Amino acid sequence: MIIKYLELLNFRNYNALEIYFDSGTNIFYGDNAQGKTNILEAIFMTATTKSHKGSKDQDIIQFGCDEAHIRSCLYREEITRQIDMHLRKGKTKGIAIDSQRIKKAAELMGLLNVVFFSPEDMSIIKNGPSERRRFIDMELCQLDAFYLYNLNHYNKIINQRNKLLKDLHLNPSLKETLSIWDSQLASFGSKLIERREIFIDQLSEIIGELHAKLSGGKEKIKIVYEKNAEIDDLEERLKKNREKDIILKQTTVGPHRDDIIFIVNDVDIRKFGSQGQQRTAALSLKLSEIELVKKSIKDTPVLLLDDVLSELDSNRQNYLLNSIGDIQTIITCTGLDEFVKNRFEINKVFKVVNGAIES
Repeated sequence: MIIKYLELLNFRNYNALEIYFDSGTNIFYGDNAQGKTNILEAIFMTATTKSHKGSKDQDIIQFGCDEAHIRSCLYREEITRQIDMHLRKGKTKGIAIDSQRIKKAAELMGLLNVVFFSPEDMSIIKNGPSERRRFIDMELCQLDAFYLYNLNHYNKIINQRNKLLKDLHLNPSLKETLSIWDSQLASFGSKLIERREIFIDQLSEIIGELHAKLSGGKEKIKIVYEKNAEIDDLEERLKKNREKDIILKQTTVGPHRDDIIFIVNDVDIRKFGSQGQQRTAALSLKLSEIELVKKSIKDTPVLLLDDVLSELDSNRQNYLLNSIGDIQTIITCTGLDEFVKNRFEINKVFKVVNGAIES
């Protein structure tokens, strides 16, 4: 799987841009705040319909404009596909695949698989559980259309149940409807838990060997899925916590409160690991994600590296660069020194200067 070209119009600081990528390693370099990450953001949006930063469409559209466009051409299994994305202020985005408008964003998922690695990912181990849940959800939504469907419904029900909990003091009779929401929440929530269990087991299987190599055989790692509730008792737990939820005005039970535990040499490194251990585990996690996507789609994802090398020491840099192999990789950085020093093969280089590309 590769991206052949990308066109942007009124996207962030790009008035108009057209880039043709190499199937190997593409590097965008330049000073900070020139627009390098914006290119990766556009690719990520093509794959997932969302910004990796969580930005709203109206914030992505160039200042002074009402709309923006992203067009990309993908090549997979000898088939070329074109994706058009139309961002509009105050309206839902329009998406077309091969000039055919799609009604649901879910139809786009899986057409382009990307693995995004940014400096923020280096902190995934030490940061809060919401970031680790986001990691699970972002990957599974690309790999599994049913997971995306169940997650969307689960989130809608959570929002509606939480609104109900906040409105109860105004209308106490609404309390009788909580059992209906609990039943629906348990139905969709149990499907999320089941799929997450499989995903974490698969990741844990892959990460062990990778982490052993990365740590020079000094560390053994395993990932454990820390469920907030078991599938069998999810509805019962919701019922039991109902009074607590009413007091707190939020839902306190369900997969929206799950977490992942990273155990290195029998120690939970979220709480007790050194910064070096946490960073090595974060890198192992990303490399495992690549391998898992490969196995799942029987193809290679597109790897997006956003100024990650500056966060890694030379050993981890070498390991990451040597692991890329046959994957189309798009890298942003401030300079080319590290690549020259490591004699890393670069197929195409672009210099980014204030929303313009010099290749």
